[in-house]
Amino acid sequence: MLSINTIFKRLRGKRILILGFGREGKSSLAFIQKFLPHAIVGIADKNESAFKDLKTDAKLYFGDNYFDAVNDYDIVLKTPGISLKDKDIDLSKITSQTDLFLEEFHNQIIGITGTKGKSTTSTLIYHLLKESGKDAILAGNIGIPIFDIIEKINTNTIIVFELSAHQLQFIHRSPHIGILLNVFEEHLDHFGTFEAYRDAKLNIIRKMGDVDWAVTNDEFCYEADQMMVRSLNYQYYDFGVNWDEIPLKGDHNRLNVKAALCAIYAFGIPVDEVLPHLYTFQPLEHRQELVGTFGGVTFYNDSISTIPQAAIAAMQTIKNVTFLLLGGFDREIDYTPLIDYLTKHPVKHILYTGKAGNRMFEMLQKAGYQGDIKNFKDLNEAFEILKSLSKPGDVCLLSPAAASYDQYRNFEERGRLFKKLATDFS
Repeated sequence: MLSINTIFKRLRGKRILILGFGREGKSSLAFIQKFLPHAIVGIADKNESAFKDLKTDAKLYFGDNYFDAVNDYDIVLKTPGISLKDKDIDLSKITSQTDLFLEEFHNQIIGITGTKGKSTTSTLIYHLLKESGKDAILAGNIGIPIFDIIEKINTNTIIVFELSAHQLQFIHRSPHIGILLNVFEEHLDHFGTFEAYRDAKLNIIRKMGDVDWAVTNDEFCYEADQMMVRSLNYQYYDFGVNWDEIPLKGDHNRLNVKAALCAIYAFGIPVDEVLPHLYTFQPLEHRQELVGTFGGVTFYNDSISTIPQAAIAAMQTIKNVTFLLLGGFDREIDYTPLIDYLTKHPVKHILYTGKAGNRMFEMLQKAGYQGDIKNFKDLNEAFEILKSLSKPGDVCLLSPAAASYDQYRNFEERGRLFKKLATDFS
């Protein structure tokens, strides 16, 4: 394992508060217990249940006033899910696993962010590197806390780091190679405004040095130039890819592939070394995933779709959709792009749910939408509607354009239930 002196320097001798005690908070506690066993530590989470079965000498804070604990500590390890919107606290105390890790391992990191496409692009880069014999690690927003992989890193390790806006909001250093794919309206419940969300995303390139590279598109290359950051515009690179042969379909995935190859090129690895492995990459679950044909109906699971642009991309890629399932938790994002698209490209049957679905329904009505629109309470009811209306040859697409938190823990749970109901369909 490499030395982690920069992380120790930031934490040693400080009273440390872990703010949020989910997966990353537990990871931070394990790290401190192992490497800084004598540190004074507190843990704060709104839900007392987060501390169930926890064995620690750390002071615990919970309940509505758990944020008050910040005042009693020198440094705060904030986890991504904790929003500081409208909080009157000393932001100079705020750090995170991401912030500390980027400062320590900056030169070895390819970081990836974007409202959509970051998991596919991150996993693709990791696949290309590993299949080419490189020492590579994938971590971050993909589901693996970054401190959990520290002991696997050596001087040759390339760290593929998927980054959310939540992780990027309070960082002091950008990755050596930073991919910014796109920024659409999302997570307004966490950030308050689209401008604040966009600003957090831009941190992936804002804090770069002279030898670093931003890999992005027309819009953000201009911003990189304004920041005096070197940039590669992935839109204009092709690398001789045989696009008909790659498993990733759709124009949006073509951009993800170009961004991945540009990042590898910027890191100093010849693209020819990794290109053959592009054709063996398997798309991720819940992303325009073909579930199969059951009872004569072909089902696609695009549960990752939580914004209108994702649903539009799915309909542009998957042809002849006859049933479109929309809606869920409402983050108050603007659905005008989706309404405009559906008005011009109507689907025979739209099934909608939740507050987001209700808002889409009202907008479609105002737009004079001509297709059949029905409400459903949950996915079981949606499939009952499908049974009554579908016929062989129909195509059913779950691409909700909304978050899942009104009924499910996450988009994965929503997608898995959809797939189970699809495979049982007859």
